[in-house]
Amino acid sequence: MSPSPERRRELLGIAADVFAEQGYDATTVRKIADAAGMLAGSLYYHFDSKESMLEEILRTFLTELWDGYDSVLRAQLDPRATLEALVTESFREIDRHRAAVAIYQKESRHLVAQQRFQYLAESQQRFEKTWLTTLERGVAEGVFRDDLDVRLAYRFVRDTVWVAASWYRPGGGHSPEEIARQYLSMVLDGISVRT
Repeated sequence: MSPSPERRRELLGIAADVFAEQGYDATTVRKIADAAGMLAGSLYYHFDSKESMLEEILRTFLTELWDGYDSVLRAQLDPRATLEALVTESFREIDRHRAAVAIYQKESRHLVAQQRFQYLAESQQRFEKTWLTTLERGVAEGVFRDDLDVRLAYRFVRDTVWVAASWYRPGGGHSPEEIARQYLSMVLDGISVRT
């Protein structure tokens, strides 16, 4: 009898929390099993290695992220609405996959050296292109300032949004949509009183 999908998801959630908290290299199968309240050998009934667990955690996060981003892009919104929708979708993913986002941020640089994790570099290139294209289109269409350094703006927005995974906790005082709205207000309209 194979393990239930619910149990598998539960174990991946526990593994993601341990990886995010302790780092990939410092995390052992035993530490994940201890956090799950099971013997390390029992974890191998569900997964063949910690690498497999990490790969599934990151692939699940990125698949859902790209499903959301692709829906935004298919909608063919104007550049500002596209940017707003991408930011909102990003916060939804942080809400759904906070630990995976933290792992991605901490570990992806050295993971991409492994053949198994090459898809991380491909996703990063696609991510950058998506955001830069949106910003460039906004400048070209007169929606964003023409003196905007789009690469710098991209880095600022990217880092401002994704660093939220370090403090955001699902079920907190603000929904992902409310946090996105506040962030977008600051990014697009500034923090000065409007005159």
